[in-house]
Amino acid sequence: MWRDAVGTVHERADDSARIVSLVPSITELICDLGLAGQLAGRTGFCVHPRQTLKPVPKVGGTKDVDLAKVRTLAPTHVVLNIDENEKPTAKALAQFVPHLIVTHPLGPLDNPPLYRLIGGIFGREQAAEALCAQFQRSHDALAQAARAWPRQRVLYLIWKDPWMTVARDTYISRTLALAGWDTVPASATARYPQVKLNETLPQDAELVLLSSEPYRFRARHVAELHALPAMRGKTVALIDGEMTSWYGSRAIAGMDYLRRFREKFTGQDSQENRSGKVT
Repeated sequence: MWRDAVGTVHERADDSARIVSLVPSITELICDLGLAGQLAGRTGFCVHPRQTLKPVPKVGGTKDVDLAKVRTLAPTHVVLNIDENEKPTAKALAQFVPHLIVTHPLGPLDNPPLYRLIGGIFGREQAAEALCAQFQRSHDALAQAARAWPRQRVLYLIWKDPWMTVARDTYISRTLALAGWDTVPASATARYPQVKLNETLPQDAELVLLSSEPYRFRARHVAELHALPAMRGKTVALIDGEMTSWYGSRAIAGMDYLRRFREKFTGQDSQENRSGKVT
């Protein structure tokens, strides 16, 4: 038996289980565990692996799930996430879905238990353990590399109008911390606080990162920030948001990406970094 993030105990499902995933990163994990054939539905944001998911019906977004569509798909299991999906949605689904699997990874080390939860429930323990081994190698390589890097304060922006960043109790912040980057502000009442770039916060940051999601920052936004007085002399760069915010199997590639990305900022403040062209 396996216990999910809200304490619900799940028994092993049989091979006829029909899964609807409302969490993009876990949809990818389900596929990587060899369960794509049992996916009955997904959100419009579940895009990886692209070709595999093309024939899988969409059921709306993570926040605006089409409950009627889910009902017609007759799932035995729906996978949700505490941050990404609304509580009223979960309550409504519980009225007609036999099993709700609730997830809530809060940091990189929550990934192996997530692999084992999904893999265990759906009979893919061997595949789950293989992912755990891959994760450990990537995690250890990043952690070892980070020991040689100076810690830096980073402003990680995820939204514009208003500008928004991440608090330190988020998955993103904990992932960046593994690479030696401590997000600012150091404390916040909201998990995704609004910030004003004409105040002192940017001055506390040694580096400003613009994420590709949920807001798709582009090179023109790097130039826009460089024009702000508070950003004068700051390194501003674009970063792949999937690699820092997606848990599940994507986290393995994410840590490898972050190790390479972080190395480009170590020991020098290059013109390439300032232009936002780091990839």
